[in-house]
Amino acid sequence: MGESHSAMIELLRQRDLTKINYYQSLLEAAGIPTFIRNENLSTTEGVSIPDFFPALCILNDADEAAAVELMRRDMDQAEQVADGEITCAKCSEVSPANFGSCWNCGTALEGMMA
Repeated sequence: MGESHSAMIELLRQRDLTKINYYQSLLEAAGIPTFIRNENLSTTEGVSIPDFFPALCILNDADEAAAVELMRRDMDQAEQVADGEITCAKCSEVSPANFGSCWNCGTALEGMMA
């Protein structure tokens, strides 16, 4: 832990701590050490200044390219899923691709891209 916090590279700053935590888990699972700056300020009432929003940072400069690529791939995949649709094999109703089950009949929609 000989590195100073000023050497951290910020990858994502956002009011939504849930999204910051998600990407922290993604990077940590890939072996990329991270730190969330301003994590506790996000729960402070009335904080609406972007400089104080939670920020996901990586600790090692050498991990920057891999971290950015991992996050970019995840964001692209999430966008494709959100834009897609799935047709239910049971009732033929169309649901958004990010649904786990048919909104009409409840049948699981895994792997049924339209």
